[in-house]
Amino acid sequence: MTQESGFLSCQPVPQLADFVESFWMLTNRSADDKPVIILPDGRIDLSVSSLHPTYFALLGLESQPGKALIQANECILAVSFRPLAIEYIFGKQATVLANTFYAVPTIDFGFPPNAVPDFETFVNRLTGQLISRLPAAIDPRKKRLFDLLFSSGGSVKVAALASEIGWSQRQINRYFNEHFGLSLKTYCDILRFRASFGQLKEGRLFPEQHFTDQSHFIREVRKYAGVPPKELARNKNDHFIQFSVLPDP
Repeated sequence: MTQESGFLSCQPVPQLADFVESFWMLTNRSADDKPVIILPDGRIDLSVSSLHPTYFALLGLESQPGKALIQANECILAVSFRPLAIEYIFGKQATVLANTFYAVPTIDFGFPPNAVPDFETFVNRLTGQLISRLPAAIDPRKKRLFDLLFSSGGSVKVAALASEIGWSQRQINRYFNEHFGLSLKTYCDILRFRASFGQLKEGRLFPEQHFTDQSHFIREVRKYAGVPPKELARNKNDHFIQFSVLPDP
């Protein structure tokens, strides 16, 4: 990140580990708006801006790069959810479709609709709210499904997943399409793309995440970033925001 931008993040408490990946805060301290590109990364984000404190922006899984603007002197507070959160925290029948934005009143999560709190208050208050929504139990097949997806970085065959968790491939794909608006294969591709972020930031522009070959790697990076690996790795002007917040190699 540049000196004009700031980023903080923290991990969730163990009770939320199956549902929350991280809490984070992004600040543009400059007097200029900053255009950025948001890359698909397999997360569902709930964020609130200091400029629009009356509602959270809930963004479903992304399957394509998206343009955004961090305005001058804007502070964004967010929680990045794992997909299980949609069903078990937002409601059993909830659907949050890919590439779709939803406005959620901040008061729904116990925040007054007039100001954005500091990061520590945000994390503590939202942690309490999320824990209060947790179910007594979750379907062990779904937990195992996502454990395998995350531990493999998406590099696992649908047939192997089906065999491991005791669901048919058709059932798994129906679950993904109905709850998240994309197929399991697409989600695996996104996780594999995300798993390449670290190597790309270090300038290693060849496949390391079970891509078929170099052409496949370039094609998948173009699909989800809109640019070839070399341009993504360069990250000119910190446009690719997820790259900007990665630790330096």
